[in-house]
Amino acid sequence: MPAAPDDHDRSEELRELARYARRRRDLYRAKGYGPRPTSATRLRELERESDQAEARLRAYLEQRAGGSEPA
Repeated sequence: MPAAPDDHDRSEELRELARYARRRRDLYRAKGYGPRPTSATRLRELERESDQAEARLRAYLEQRAGGSEPA
């Protein structure tokens, strides 16, 4: 059965959120190589946010592939 339009929208939304979290993490990590101070705590927060966004996307895609309805 083809994916419903809402499924596509939701997967695209989750992909974009994961991409955004990765970019924020990567930019902050790169900022650490510059002359201005950065916070290890902030980098950990951004890494955690990125990991969580990736996990949400993965869980959604696995659930959709398994044939069950997304929550």
